[in-house]
Formats: sequence, C-alpha cells, structure tokens
Amino acid sequence: MEAPEEQEQSLFEAPPLAEQERMVEAILFASSDPVSLRELIGRLPHGSDPKAAIELVQKRYEGRGVVLRKIGDAWAFRTAGDLGFLMQKETVETRKLSRAAIETLAIIAYHQPVTRAEIEEIRGVSVSRGTVDQLIELEWIRFGRRKMTPGRPVTYVVTPSFLDHFGLESARDLPGLKELRAAGLLENRPLPGAMTLEDSEEDDVVDNEDQTELFED
Repeated sequence: MEAPEEQEQSLFEAPPLAEQERMVEAILFASSDPVSLRELIGRLPHGSDPKAAIELVQKRYEGRGVVLRKIGDAWAFRTAGDLGFLMQKETVETRKLSRAAIETLAIIAYHQPVTRAEIEEIRGVSVSRGTVDQLIELEWIRFGRRKMTPGRPVTYVVTPSFLDHFGLESARDLPGLKELRAAGLLENRPLPGAMTLEDSEEDDVVDNEDQTELFED
C-alpha cells in the first residue's frame, strides 16, 4: 500500500545538486541577458536549490577565461577582467556621450533616485530632454519611483545594463572621487556635485532605505 505513495513522492524529488549545477550552467550560457534567482526557480525542477547550484558554477569557473558574475540581482557569464584586452577588436564605438550626458549620468549614478530638478541644481544648468532621452535609449538609466513632494516628480536610477557595462555588481561599487583622481580619470578641479559626493562618500551610494517615505511605491 505504501509503494504508490513512495512513487508519487519520488516524482517531485529535486535532481541531484550536480545535475542542478549543469542545468543552471546551461540556462546561463544560453541566455543573452543576466538571469535572476527568481527566473531560475521558475525554470528548474520543483525542489531545486538554484542558489547552491550557482555557487557551484561560480566556484568551478574561478580562474577560467569566462567567469560567472553577479549583476544587480541576476547572474551572467562574462569574460574574465584580465582578458578584456582580447575583446577590443570586437568592440565598435558608435557614439560618444556629450559632457552634459556624462555629468548627468554620474549624478544619477551617485545620487539615485534623483529628480530632474535635483540634477539641474547639482549641475547648475538645465538638463535637456535630449540628454536624458539618450541615456534612456542606451538603457543606462530608467524612471524610478515618484517622489512624494509637490508635483510628484519622477526620479531616475541607473539600470542593470549600466552596471553590466561597467562591470559593477551594484551602484555601491562605484569608485569614489579619490580613486578616480588617483587613476587620472578626474581633474583636480571640482566637478558638478563633487562636494556632495565627497561629503557622502563614506556612507552612501544608493543608500535610500531611510527615506522610503519620500517616494511613491
């Protein structure tokens, strides 16, 4: 009498972890976009542990030419950082960002979620619609939540594509001003918003958890 019950239970047993690892590897390899844990849970057999499988895949690819990298809340295979020079021939630069676009993108990255008015206040000049549209078209920024202030203005935040392009796990991994200057990527003269960035460097990139009441869900 117990045999049918045991057989029914066995139908819902998760495959061995080694097999789950192979499944996760196949899904990530075939996907053109980073894959989140939620997506893996929906695609793997019932009872699987995608987090554990990802850890195995990540460990197995350590030191290889291709590594498993976390991008925001998702995962993707990427070329190892020290081998990036081999990919230079595959990269075609089709357009350059204007100074205004670079400054706007930097302000959004370091101050998100931020409104257009706040960007203009930091830069000291108005932000053209074309600048914002260009960054949205590149899929480097997107609309965030509305701020609970008069007019309920929309905010802007950076996207997973932005993080992926610059090899960042989250916006908290953005370099500080001292690091940028040490690398020769910034001039010694202050940039728009520099004082704000320097003052908040220690406690904060994208640290808005204490201000959730200021934004509309």
